[in-house]
Amino acid sequence: MTSMATAVQDYARALALLSPDHYRVGPFTVRHNPGWELKYANYAIPDRGAEPTADDVAALVDAFGKHERLPRLEFLPAWAPAVEPALLAAGFTVENRAPLLACGPEDLRAPKPVDGLRVGTPVTEAEFTGAARVQHQGFGGEGEPDPGATDWLRAAATGDGVAALAVLDGAPAGVGGCSAAIDGLSELAGLAVAAPFRRRGVGAALSAWLTERAFAQGCRTVWLEPGDADVERVYASIGYRRIGEKVNISLEPGRQPEPGAETV
Repeated sequence: MTSMATAVQDYARALALLSPDHYRVGPFTVRHNPGWELKYANYAIPDRGAEPTADDVAALVDAFGKHERLPRLEFLPAWAPAVEPALLAAGFTVENRAPLLACGPEDLRAPKPVDGLRVGTPVTEAEFTGAARVQHQGFGGEGEPDPGATDWLRAAATGDGVAALAVLDGAPAGVGGCSAAIDGLSELAGLAVAAPFRRRGVGAALSAWLTERAFAQGCRTVWLEPGDADVERVYASIGYRRIGEKVNISLEPGRQPEPGAETV
């Protein structure tokens, strides 16, 4: 595993430990969002080099169930090589193997301008609500967003992170944020573009604005996980490059691990 990928995994685990509602189960730290059911906002990270038993995995699944969340983990396989085999033996399935991208101040490139686009930090309640709605729908949600979505954006905007709302043609066009920096690293996350405004350069412009603002606040590297190959190309166009790959893995409803089962 490259040193930058290791630093990113260290960052993700440290951020999880700093989240107010996290909890520990065996060799796992669970990042829990009580007001936000989105699966991407609720997941576990193994300790470095963890070698969980079947009982450890069963306890983790039970804890997710008690918190009414999908049992799910995000981590770099090389960080804890024994974890993925233990999860697969317990009935987990791999959602995807997602590339990790990173960008430094010297790498960032200006995106193509988008006529009429305005990007700034949301301030009013209406702006936060509009931003959360774009994010919620962009990640496949229906109806109105959970309160946790607005809380996340507000915390990023008013704390040590960054939040951005893009407006085009008088409507919320895109949203995203960068988490608070730890040891000079920050994660660009939650970026979504409203359906009517996709493929118009909004995503690149919004990503570049967020990245530049994070650097201005003292961050030395911004990292992210693109949703697919098309999205990765957007980030690559403004200077992001691959540094590694992580696995997203979850347990489908109705499939439960057997405590004490053999793992290989």
